[in-house]
Amino acid sequence: MLTLKKLVLENLQATVNEQPSKNTAHDEFDWSVSKKNVTKYDETTHKQYEEMYVNTLTTIKEYEIVSGKVVGITNADVVLNVGFKSDGLVPLSEFRDVENLSIGQEYEVYVMSKEDKKGHLILSRKNAKLFKAWENIKNAHATEEIVTGLIMSKTKGGLIANVFGLETFLPGSQIDVKPITDYDQYVGKTLDLKIVKINELIKNAVVSHKALIEADLEGQRAEIIGQLEKGQVLEGLVKNITDFGAFMDLGGVDGLLYITDISWGRISHPSEVLEVNQKVNVVVLDFDDDKRRISLGMKQLSKHPWEEMADKLVVGETVTGKIVNVEDYGAFLEVCPGVEGLIHVSELSWSNQPMNSKEFFKIGDVHTAKIMTVDNDDRKMSLSIKQLQEDPWMKVADKFTKGSRHSGVVKNITNYGVFVDLVEGVGGMVHISDLSWTKRFNHPSDFTKVGDTLEVVILEIDNETRKISLGHKQIEEDPWDTFEGVFPVGSEHEATVIRRDEKGAEVLLPYGLEAFAPTRHAKKEDGSIVDVDQKYTFKIIEFDRNDKRIIVSHTKVWEEEVLEAKNAEINEKKAESKKTKQAVQKLNQSIDKATLGDLDSLQQLKEQMDNDKK
Repeated sequence: MLTLKKLVLENLQATVNEQPSKNTAHDEFDWSVSKKNVTKYDETTHKQYEEMYVNTLTTIKEYEIVSGKVVGITNADVVLNVGFKSDGLVPLSEFRDVENLSIGQEYEVYVMSKEDKKGHLILSRKNAKLFKAWENIKNAHATEEIVTGLIMSKTKGGLIANVFGLETFLPGSQIDVKPITDYDQYVGKTLDLKIVKINELIKNAVVSHKALIEADLEGQRAEIIGQLEKGQVLEGLVKNITDFGAFMDLGGVDGLLYITDISWGRISHPSEVLEVNQKVNVVVLDFDDDKRRISLGMKQLSKHPWEEMADKLVVGETVTGKIVNVEDYGAFLEVCPGVEGLIHVSELSWSNQPMNSKEFFKIGDVHTAKIMTVDNDDRKMSLSIKQLQEDPWMKVADKFTKGSRHSGVVKNITNYGVFVDLVEGVGGMVHISDLSWTKRFNHPSDFTKVGDTLEVVILEIDNETRKISLGHKQIEEDPWDTFEGVFPVGSEHEATVIRRDEKGAEVLLPYGLEAFAPTRHAKKEDGSIVDVDQKYTFKIIEFDRNDKRIIVSHTKVWEEEVLEAKNAEINEKKAESKKTKQAVQKLNQSIDKATLGDLDSLQQLKEQMDNDKK
């Protein structure tokens, strides 16, 4: 079809060419111009104009920053000419920080999309600012450049700082070299910061103000340490107080003032003497260049009080002070700050019973004591409270004799005995085995308690060791001589079970005497063990007077009863068999001739005798 049309046009053109030309009124009309007033160019001209047009356009790529000029402003968007074949759109909301936005102004924008679904070029000023800010932050981090940040708000654990238009995190620990508790005071302020950490993946940065302060302090510190000398007196500012001491600011360098170097006297906490931000003079005791640690002292600026008190500390004199420390072995009495003496637990009382110094002394209590020894070189002193009283042992021989009976107060109870005070400063111990003739106690507290009055007999007196042995059961005669006749081995008695364990049962015999039944002797006839608080018959199987011990058995009682019943049955059967034999013998003697009936009777008797034997 196309070929036929081409042939027709060629023939038509040839016909036109063959006809002679005639001049008409429209010979000067430009037939190359279309009805839309668009001129058709030849191929060469068309390429020339196309090259001129293309050279006026700018080539851009997505996700890059370009510069654009405002060419239009609508209610929703700002139109920018970035030199592309079409203008780009930026949301008007991204120019909220521009007060007088007008046509002709230039801004950097970020190419989001070269052509969206509607064919528009989409740009973003916000992303351009963020991208630019992140590049600046990365460069500052790489070059360790100091940046300026505006503190925008407080957040959990720190502050939010605007750096280059990007929000960064300033941890609370990186605000200052000293602890900060009030973050609100920094909101709205501008701080010099150092970017210490970045996260490329989430475009996040951490900044520090403390790092800049430490850098400045490091220079000051090196200068100060270079001038330090032991014994040098400096003015320091109390930065922080802990349980073990105080940290001092020496003008850019920190030092530690230990609690033991604050005062010659004992203090329980540095806050008793110092407070934060207080200025005090301190002396340099020691410093370490490698560890950068400086030890300071404050008490060393004054003379040791022991030197001033040395003339007053004389053996035999009495001193008064307060208790500043209590240990198991005694307590320390502070005569004046820095001068202490030890009151050993053995110097509390003339009594030999064990005493607990922590129950006798309390921190802050005031006591008067006698000086026993003084060591000025080591600055030590031993004191005594009991030496201020008369020694009661000087009159023991007059008041107490062996075998005498007395009444005392229970002062202390241990696992092995009871300590009884006879008079002030004189006491003795009742061993647990001397509490009762008949009962055994697991602990003396089962028999008596502290504060009770106890009747005792003096068993022994040792004047050298100042010890008295006492007994309570000796108040009565030893009943075991009588018990041996009342409870002989083999005798049976009714007894009540009072305790029971895996070893056996404790039983209470008449007259309050206790005995023990081992497990194998505490079994009932049905195989179970005797019950607590129940009465049973027990047989005495062992009586030891020396050890005051009685062993009993309930098992033997019922075993013997069973055995007796069996023996009685056997004896009864034997008697019946004997009687039958006697009857047979008698019958044999009375019959001369045996009849058939007699033989039957004899056969029955014989069978009965055989059964009896079985």
